[in-house]
Amino acid sequence: MEARSAKAAEELVARDSFGELLARMTENAMALTKLGFDAMDLVVRNLRLAGRRDVTNLGRQLARTEDKLEMVLQEVERLRERVDGAGSRRAGSRAAGGRARRQQR
Repeated sequence: MEARSAKAAEELVARDSFGELLARMTENAMALTKLGFDAMDLVVRNLRLAGRRDVTNLGRQLARTEDKLEMVLQEVERLRERVDGAGSRRAGSRAAGGRARRQQR
Protein backbone atom coordinates (compact mmCIF):
# COMPACT_ATOMS: atom_id res chain seq x y z
CA MET A 1 0.00 0.00 0.00
CA GLU A 2 2.83 2.38 0.87
CA ALA A 3 4.61 1.61 -2.39
CA ARG A 4 1.42 2.24 -4.38
CA SER A 5 0.84 5.53 -2.58
CA ALA A 6 4.42 6.62 -3.24
CA LYS A 7 4.13 5.70 -6.93
CA ALA A 8 0.81 7.59 -7.25
CA ALA A 9 2.32 10.66 -5.56
CA GLU A 10 5.36 10.56 -7.87
CA GLU A 11 3.08 10.33 -10.94
CA LEU A 12 1.05 13.26 -9.66
CA VAL A 13 4.12 15.41 -9.01
CA ALA A 14 5.70 14.48 -12.35
CA ARG A 15 2.87 16.03 -14.39
CA ASP A 16 3.13 19.57 -15.77
CA SER A 17 -0.30 20.37 -14.41
CA PHE A 18 0.98 19.89 -10.85
CA GLY A 19 3.67 22.51 -11.43
CA GLU A 20 1.13 24.91 -12.90
CA LEU A 21 -1.23 24.31 -9.99
CA LEU A 22 1.56 24.91 -7.50
CA ALA A 23 2.59 28.14 -9.27
CA ARG A 24 -0.99 29.43 -9.26
CA MET A 25 -1.43 28.59 -5.60
CA THR A 26 1.77 30.47 -4.81
CA GLU A 27 0.64 33.48 -6.86
CA ASN A 28 -2.72 33.48 -5.07
CA ALA A 29 -1.07 33.23 -1.66
CA MET A 30 1.23 36.16 -2.47
CA ALA A 31 -1.70 38.21 -3.80
CA LEU A 32 -3.70 37.54 -0.63
CA THR A 33 -0.69 38.51 1.49
CA LYS A 34 -0.33 41.79 -0.42
CA LEU A 35 -4.04 42.51 -0.05
CA GLY A 36 -3.80 41.85 3.68
CA PHE A 37 -0.85 44.22 4.10
CA ASP A 38 -2.57 46.90 2.02
CA ALA A 39 -5.73 46.52 4.12
CA MET A 40 -3.70 46.86 7.33
CA ASP A 41 -2.01 49.99 5.94
CA LEU A 42 -5.46 51.47 5.26
CA VAL A 43 -6.63 50.62 8.78
CA VAL A 44 -3.55 52.23 10.33
CA ARG A 45 -3.88 55.27 8.08
CA ASN A 46 -7.56 55.67 8.96
CA LEU A 47 -6.64 55.51 12.63
CA ARG A 48 -4.24 58.40 11.94
CA LEU A 49 -1.26 56.42 13.17
CA ALA A 50 2.08 56.44 11.42
CA GLY A 51 2.28 53.34 9.30
CA ARG A 52 5.21 51.64 7.61
CA ARG A 53 4.76 53.64 4.41
CA ASP A 54 4.59 56.91 6.36
CA VAL A 55 7.75 56.11 8.27
CA THR A 56 9.52 55.18 5.04
CA ASN A 57 8.49 58.45 3.40
CA LEU A 58 9.62 60.43 6.43
CA GLY A 59 12.95 58.60 6.33
CA ARG A 60 13.45 59.59 2.71
CA GLN A 61 12.57 63.22 3.43
CA LEU A 62 14.93 63.25 6.39
CA ALA A 63 17.75 61.84 4.27
CA ARG A 64 17.18 64.52 1.61
CA THR A 65 17.15 67.25 4.26
CA GLU A 66 20.37 65.93 5.79
CA ASP A 67 22.02 65.93 2.35
CA LYS A 68 20.95 69.52 1.76
CA LEU A 69 22.19 70.59 5.19
CA GLU A 70 25.53 68.89 4.51
CA MET A 71 25.85 70.87 1.26
CA VAL A 72 25.04 74.13 3.11
CA LEU A 73 27.60 73.29 5.80
CA GLN A 74 30.28 72.66 3.18
CA GLU A 75 29.48 75.98 1.50
CA VAL A 76 29.61 77.83 4.85
CA GLU A 77 33.00 76.26 5.56
CA ARG A 78 34.28 77.34 2.12
CA LEU A 79 33.06 80.89 2.70
CA ARG A 80 34.59 80.93 6.20
CA GLU A 81 37.93 79.86 4.74
CA ARG A 82 37.73 82.68 2.18
CA VAL A 83 36.88 85.24 4.87
CA ASP A 84 39.65 83.96 7.15
CA GLY A 85 42.12 84.04 4.27
CA ALA A 86 41.14 87.58 3.27
CA GLY A 87 41.22 88.72 6.91
CA SER A 88 44.70 87.32 7.52
CA ARG A 89 45.98 88.98 4.32
CA ARG A 90 44.53 92.31 5.47
CA ALA A 91 45.99 91.89 8.94
CA GLY A 92 49.36 91.07 7.41
CA SER A 93 49.28 94.12 5.15
CA ARG A 94 48.23 96.35 8.09
CA ALA A 95 51.10 95.06 10.21
CA ALA A 96 53.56 95.62 7.39
CA GLY A 97 52.21 99.14 6.80
CA GLY A 98 52.50 99.97 10.50
CA ARG A 99 56.13 98.83 10.56
CA ALA A 100 56.92 100.92 7.51
CA ARG A 101 55.34 104.02 9.08
CA ARG A 102 57.30 103.51 12.31
CA GLN A 103 60.54 103.19 10.40
CA GLN A 104 59.84 106.46 8.55
CA ARG A 105 59.43 108.38 11.85
